[in-house]
Amino acid sequence: MIGTHRDMTKLYPHDYVMRVVILPLVPKFVHPNHITVVRFLMTPIVLWLLFTEQYTWAVPLFILAAFTDALDGSVARVRKQVTPWGIFFDPVADKLLIGSVALLVALQHFNPLIVFIALMLDILPSLRWASTRYAGTIMAANVWGKLKMFLQFSSLTLLLLGIVFNVPALIQLAEYVFVASLVFAGIAVATYSL
Repeated sequence: MIGTHRDMTKLYPHDYVMRVVILPLVPKFVHPNHITVVRFLMTPIVLWLLFTEQYTWAVPLFILAAFTDALDGSVARVRKQVTPWGIFFDPVADKLLIGSVALLVALQHFNPLIVFIALMLDILPSLRWASTRYAGTIMAANVWGKLKMFLQFSSLTLLLLGIVFNVPALIQLAEYVFVASLVFAGIAVATYSL
């Protein structure tokens, strides 16, 4: 059962842009769940490329994999193809991609405490959902969670670019952006069931 307190087909601001610019390029037979599955499949490839320091391939593939997060949600909302499977597994795919890249790369360049706090704040909504009256329902991410995810993606992209181009200032900026994502993560946790 999907949580009834939030309209799952309500468009976010980026959906309007995606509807005009990107979605016409996505064939009608491609459903949002297909895109989520592609992100699941891309994640181990991204991790392997990062682990083997093949940044020339890893960085663009990470950006593409992260972009599928915005794409699958926009396809689902704009084309009215929201499913319980997508609502549940889209954030799982996001956490897998962002969390694993944070553990593999950010942990080496950021203060480890902020990486672990970010990972815990990502897990808390799931624990809260599982242990409350919402157990048995599927809860969608709120706008704060989406902002947190965007900041984490931006941070990791800046970090990877700083590593590739050997620009310490980008790596430092990436850490500041990652810290900023913690604020939105905290708000997301606090407002997740509202």
